[in-house]
Amino acid sequence: MDASEVIREVRQRAGLTLRELAERARTSHSTLAAYERGRKVPRVDTLARICRASGFAVDAALTPRPSGAERRRRGQALEDVLELADAYPLRRTGPMELPVFGRSRADVP
Repeated sequence: MDASEVIREVRQRAGLTLRELAERARTSHSTLAAYERGRKVPRVDTLARICRASGFAVDAALTPRPSGAERRRRGQALEDVLELADAYPLRRTGPMELPVFGRSRADVP
């Protein structure tokens, strides 16, 4: 997701117009519109300020991507689990008992 998509997403989720968000973020309506359309790219601190002005925080998590061998190993493990699950299909008889939250079982009809 690039900066223009982030800005559009936070603005729409906050229910703000471009002008309302621009005022809150202390920037001009035209600059914010240029950011949102991808004609300009905001600095990281500017993007964070715009997100905060719409009630959101910018969080980024860097996670290492698995190597090709690791991806193949994980894929094979998933195939093995699915094959095992297929060999033991679920056999259920009668209704399923589920917990009722906020009420005791005696209150349930």
